[in-house]
Amino acid sequence: MEIDKQKLEEFHQYNKTQFLASQFESELVKLTEAQELADSDPEMAELAVEEIAQLTKQLQDQWDEMDKIVESNKEEEKKPYGVMLEVRAGAGGDEASLFAAELAGMYLKYAEVQGWPTIRNNVSATEAGGYKEASFEIMGSLVYDDLRYETGVHRVQRIPATEKQGRIHTSTASVAILPMRKKPTIEINPADIDTEFSRAGGAGGQNVNKVETAVRLVHRPTGIDVRSENDRSQLKNRIKAMELLTAKLEAIFEEEQAAKHAAVRKGQIGTGDRSEKIRTYNFPQNRITDHRIKESWHTVEATLAGSLGPIVEAMKAAAAAGDEAVAE
Repeated sequence: MEIDKQKLEEFHQYNKTQFLASQFESELVKLTEAQELADSDPEMAELAVEEIAQLTKQLQDQWDEMDKIVESNKEEEKKPYGVMLEVRAGAGGDEASLFAAELAGMYLKYAEVQGWPTIRNNVSATEAGGYKEASFEIMGSLVYDDLRYETGVHRVQRIPATEKQGRIHTSTASVAILPMRKKPTIEINPADIDTEFSRAGGAGGQNVNKVETAVRLVHRPTGIDVRSENDRSQLKNRIKAMELLTAKLEAIFEEEQAAKHAAVRKGQIGTGDRSEKIRTYNFPQNRITDHRIKESWHTVEATLAGSLGPIVEAMKAAAAAGDEAVAE
């Protein structure tokens, strides 16, 4: 059989195929010896034919197995191993910031129920106790599949605690679910990034508020800036900020690609655009309505307390139905 030496070297370097690659080369030596014996001794050629055929098949099977393992790993590396959850207060002042904090809490409680580890990355709190903006990591191979359709503008309609005349106010907050991958799908030029260091805010350990451990990265071509301050190590915060920046830039690229194909995807659930209004939480009517699939749930309090499962499943079902319609 013909051997691709470059690919064989790849099998040797990859930890899941190293042992198989060594076995393959040992069997290859046996095949070479059998072929040489058959060529040099006509009397032995007939006896060697069966062994050559058996070794050739065995080697081909081993090669196919190694190839399958490596390709499967490459596909696995493309899949998100977790997400960056980002929430921002929109229109509505203090009420918007409180709603942003409630949304963040909803996703974090849902993650807790699912057994997904979470990490607070950066939080900019308001005096009212809400979030101006905040970002968290949620780790798990299934996180992106469950939360990918949460990206967009969420709207709340309710009577604020400070409203004396009982009027219903409408506020908004935006959510972004940014997939994190082992291998980025885009390349970022380090020369395009400005780095700033500062002291972390909020409660911390002995040095978190005394040393400039917080890191802010600015991507000049797009104007996107990210901040990481959770760790006491400046290096770890820098790595985390770079992961967040990469996730944001990948999300923008994916939004652009989705927008290009939106016209041909009949069942598409939005474009993933963070400016798209996707859901309304109406407290007086105890109703949550997702505007993309035109479905409602009368479970506002329970959903914000983390019982997001029914909405997640409905979104996934609608997406699957849409994909089937496109395939047909």
